[in-house]
Amino acid sequence: MATQAAGPRRAEPGRSGLMATAIDCFAHYGYAGTSIDRIARAAGVTKGAIYYHFRDKEQLLFSAVKERVDAFEQHVVERVAKVDDPANALREIVRICALNAIHDNHRRFILTLMVEALDTNDTLSVEFREMLHRFRSYQRHLIRQGQERGVFRTDIDLGVAAVQFVSGILGAEIQYYEDPARIDLTKTLECHVEQFLAWLTLPATPAGRDSGGPQHV
Repeated sequence: MATQAAGPRRAEPGRSGLMATAIDCFAHYGYAGTSIDRIARAAGVTKGAIYYHFRDKEQLLFSAVKERVDAFEQHVVERVAKVDDPANALREIVRICALNAIHDNHRRFILTLMVEALDTNDTLSVEFREMLHRFRSYQRHLIRQGQERGVFRTDIDLGVAAVQFVSGILGAEIQYYEDPARIDLTKTLECHVEQFLAWLTLPATPAGRDSGGPQHV
């Protein structure tokens, strides 16, 4: 009597798949509420399969967060690279941040973890510090482009301007996470970038006047 052939065995998720499942669990249950057992069940693998790739839960958390941060940064750079105007590039960054904050619970978890890691996890804290440094450096680059094109003021401190821009985004996101029913994050961030650009942009020169220096009557 012929035996029935077994169906194809479902391939176990690799390292990247396990990180994707882990970040889902961390975002839903928090770090304390997420165990290796829970991640293994969600991924449909044994705990041994997870330990094959990761030393422990902390290393899995770090790897999963780093992958999400890297993916977000790459997404921002790819989208903004298509925008030629520096002012519109800053608007695009704000738009991307708003969309991710509203629709991606991973971003909320990562932002919460970033604050918690200040006093609890040196490894994550270093990673988040470098992430913020890269984000500020990117804003400095865009602002410098505007200065070189003659549309942004040159009498400002690029470092301070970048901190102001990033602080406005992160501060608005934290308030939105605390009270989403009362805070319209999209409008808040749109207002933030327009006020920032109003401060940053050179005033228009009236027609017929020399913009090279102060005018004397």
